[in-house]
Amino acid sequence: QVQLVESGGGLVQAGGSLRLSCAASGRTFSSYTMGWFRQAPGKEREFVAAIKWSAGNTDYADSIKGRFTISRDNAKNTVYLQMSALKPEDTAIYYCAADMSRIYYPRTMYEYDYWGQGTQVTVSS
Repeated sequence: QVQLVESGGGLVQAGGSLRLSCAASGRTFSSYTMGWFRQAPGKEREFVAAIKWSAGNTDYADSIKGRFTISRDNAKNTVYLQMSALKPEDTAIYYCAADMSRIYYPRTMYEYDYWGQGTQVTVSS
């Protein structure tokens, strides 16, 4: 059974940094795409970043490009989202997700097979 557990959220001032972690278990993830999404109150869940677990190639939403970095640690079976230069509009619940089969970078939530429970990120102005 696949399990994704996010951690690292919290309250930070604008301009600050946070690193989110997503610990994955239950399968071998080498063929997976791992993604980060976020959902602000009253808004739809939106794509943030994705990484191909095997090759480490990445894809980013334009809204966070240059500020956020997605990476993975194969030995720890963990995916990270390093967030810098945070803005109040980055406030949201951040979710980790896994897609088993697509060779492209999925950018909609419906293309992902597994989800974590989410971690809250709040950026104060």
